[in-house]
Amino acid sequence: MDRAQKEAVVAELGEVFESSGVVVVAHYAGLTVADMEALRASARDADVHVRVAKNKLAKIALDGKPCASISDLLSGMTVMTYSEDPVSAAKVAQDFAKEHDKFVILGGAMGDNALDVAGVKAVAAMPSREELIASIAGCIGAPASNIAGAIGAPASNIAGILSTIEDKAA
Repeated sequence: MDRAQKEAVVAELGEVFESSGVVVVAHYAGLTVADMEALRASARDADVHVRVAKNKLAKIALDGKPCASISDLLSGMTVMTYSEDPVSAAKVAQDFAKEHDKFVILGGAMGDNALDVAGVKAVAAMPSREELIASIAGCIGAPASNIAGAIGAPASNIAGILSTIEDKAA
């Protein structure tokens, strides 16, 4: 890799570290190619990116970035999962770590906040942005449906009473 390629990688990683909601760092020593492909596939489904980069280049890219606290985690065979959604990358990494013992989460960063292993697990347990939006939409829509049901209920009650009176009269 020549100097220009290294500078391009550093610039690309710098952009990743600036724009990501969360970055999770893990060791992947001992995983097979099929395992890594499975990680990439599950990440792709959740709109999460997986990146293996030289630790030295990643440390250079981290200089002055909000998530610079993860530079201490970059030693050995490391892989980074990251996403704009602050929860998705942590969920993908945590779920993959449950299935594969050789995938060891070291920690991560959420903006300026450094995350240890327990922090990554806590973030992974949170609902995703889509789940929160659906929950809020359900809460907003519920009162409207209750009001519509309450308004329509007296009319159906009156119709039922009139039907009963008509049956008795006949």
